[in-house]
Amino acid sequence: MNTVFAVPDKADLGPEALRARGGHGPTITCVHQGFELYGSDRCFIETVRTLRNAYPTAQIDVILSRDGPIVAALEPVSSRIVIEPLWILRRKGLARRLTVDLLALPVAVLRALKRIRASDLVYINTTVVADYLLAARLRPGRSIVHVHEIPEGGVLKVLRGLIRWSGADVVFNSRATARAYALPPGTAARVVYNGIAGPAVANRGGYDGSRPLRLLMLGRISRIKGQDVLIEAVAALPEALRQRIELRVVGSAFEDEARERALAHRIAAMGLSGRVSLEPFVADPAALYRWADVVTMPSQRPESLGRVAIEAMAYGVPPLVTALGGLPEVVEHGRTGWVVPPGGPEPITQTLAGLIADPTSWHQFGPAARARFEARFSEASAAEGIEAAVRATLQRSKTMRDAHQTAPPVD
Repeated sequence: MNTVFAVPDKADLGPEALRARGGHGPTITCVHQGFELYGSDRCFIETVRTLRNAYPTAQIDVILSRDGPIVAALEPVSSRIVIEPLWILRRKGLARRLTVDLLALPVAVLRALKRIRASDLVYINTTVVADYLLAARLRPGRSIVHVHEIPEGGVLKVLRGLIRWSGADVVFNSRATARAYALPPGTAARVVYNGIAGPAVANRGGYDGSRPLRLLMLGRISRIKGQDVLIEAVAALPEALRQRIELRVVGSAFEDEARERALAHRIAAMGLSGRVSLEPFVADPAALYRWADVVTMPSQRPESLGRVAIEAMAYGVPPLVTALGGLPEVVEHGRTGWVVPPGGPEPITQTLAGLIADPTSWHQFGPAARARFEARFSEASAAEGIEAAVRATLQRSKTMRDAHQTAPPVD
C-alpha cells in the first residue's frame, strides 16, 4: 500500500482542484531512488525547488521508494510526497534484480505509466529508476532523465539501453557523463552542471602550518569512493608529517555495516586512531566544511561530477581529487585545488606532504575555489539550465498532445 505525505494547503490538489483555486501550472511528477541526504539526494531537492520557483502554481508530486530524511526537505516545495515501490537497478543485488525480481517489473511499469499519463512532465532523477524509463517509451515526449552516474561495463550498457529505449530528454551533469553514455546524434540532451546554494561568506582560510592540517572526506563508504586508499596515503606519510595531519572520514555504507567495521579496523591496525576519526553521516555538513583546510575525493572509479568538491569550493576550501570522470571539470589543478592520478595512495601521499611542508604555496587556492564556484556551480546557474530543459520538454509535450487531438480519425 502506498504512503502519501500530504503537504499542508496543497495536499491532493490534482489539476482540476488546482485550477479551481486559480492555479494554471503544469502537473509535474518527480521520481527519485534515494531517501537520505547524500549528494544525489540534495541535487534532487534542489531540482524540485527549481521547479517550484519556476512554476509556483504547479502540482508537483514526488515519488520516493522509502521514507527517510529527504522527506522533510521536500515538503516545503512539493504538493505531495508518495512512498511506493520503484523498480531500481542498484549495483548491490543486481543479479537478483535481473532474474527473480523481474516478475515485479510489469506491475511497476504499469504503475509508472499511469503516473506519466496523468502528468505534463515527469522528471526522473538518475538512470537506475528502470520502471519509469521503460514506461516513458509508451507515453513519449513527457519525460526528462537526469543522469548523475558513470557506471562501467555491463551496467553502463544496460543503462544506456534504457535511456535510448525511453526516448526521454536527457540532462547530463557533466561532459564526462555525456561522453560515457555516448548517445547517438539527434538525442535531446544537454549538459547542466549541478549547482548548490553556497554559504553567504566563505571560510577565511589561513592554514600556516602551526597546527595539524585539517583534512576532510565526506561520502558513502565504498570501494568506489576510495576511503581505503586515503587511509593508506596518510599511513605512508613520514611519522613527522603524519603527526601534523588530522583526518575526518564522514559517512556510512549503504546497508553494509561490515564495510564500516572493516574500515574502522584498518584505521586502528595502521596505528592511525590518533590522527584519523571515522564518523557517521550527518545531514548538514556545514560545520565540517567550516572546520576543514582541505576536502578530498580520492575516488577510484569515475565520479560523474563531484558534488562534495563543489560544496568545498563554495566554502572556499580547496579540494584534492583524483583525475576521474567529471572531477577535472570541477577542480583546476594548481589553482583551485589539486588533481592527482588515481590507482593508488602514492600521489595523494606526495600531495599531502607538499601541503604540510609549504602552506604558503596554496594560500590563494581557497579564494580562487570560491570564485570558480560562483562562476560555474551556483544554484542560479544550475536552475537556469534545468529550467531551459524543462521548458523544452513541456513545449514538446504540448505540441505532441495538440497534434494527437487534432489528428483526423482513422477510417
